Amino acid sequence: MRGIQKRFNIYSATILILFLVIFTLTNISWKNPILKSNQVISQDTTIHRTPVDTLATYKNFIQDTYQKISLKEAGLAKSVFEKAFTGFLNMQLADLLNDDKHILTVIDFDLPSTSKRMWIIDIKNQKLLLHSYVAHGRGSGDDKAIKFSNQAESHQSSLGFYIANETYFGKHGLSLKLDGLDKGINDLARARAIVVHGADYVSADFIHKHGRLGRSHGCPAVPEELNQQVINLIKGKTCLFINAEVPNYTSRLLNYQAVVNHFSAQI
Repeated sequence: MRGIQKRFNIYSATILILFLVIFTLTNISWKNPILKSNQVISQDTTIHRTPVDTLATYKNFIQDTYQKISLKEAGLAKSVFEKAFTGFLNMQLADLLNDDKHILTVIDFDLPSTSKRMWIIDIKNQKLLLHSYVAHGRGSGDDKAIKFSNQAESHQSSLGFYIANETYFGKHGLSLKLDGLDKGINDLARARAIVVHGADYVSADFIHKHGRLGRSHGCPAVPEELNQQVINLIKGKTCLFINAEVPNYTSRLLNYQAVVNHFSAQI
């Protein structure tokens, strides 16, 4: 619990206090959280009735953050950001992320490979740090990723929430290992060697020649010239979320009511 309290001492001084400033909720006091991890990530969590004003405040805060970072202008759908941000908060509450970083990486595979569909966001400072191309697996589709798998040798991408963890040097040079948090969806990522790495087929020139990006064996491959920058930004236990609207994707980390209930409990 000390890790959670430490994180939210910092977090309440920045993002959560911004709740008070923006929405002038002068009678709300945000205390150090006391929240068990299974209250955050368990699908069996009992959700108590949430005051409407608190839920509305949370939704408004997401909207305000989305606007402040100009994510609409950068092509990131608000619905995708809301999912990614809610998972990010649940991961923080569960003490899964780095105390010293507040980085959220979003990849939206609903967009074609010809779009820049990766965003690296500094949540604490409300800045978009990087917006770039990213490849999907060759088994997932051509220009558009339409199939996803957690199985080895499928050469398909996997959806969901990941911890961007440690680096290593492999056949693609500097690479970053990922740990999937969604059981049955992406939890075999490390065993499958699904990593962030640079690739020469992730470039505007490749799109110009072939009408789409090249494809990986399931890894979220990034432009070679940005590989080191990307990895340095997100390494060391930060949140990475890969989105696509498919009927079989669910995640315990999308329990936004657990986040709202925590806020409500502090009132």
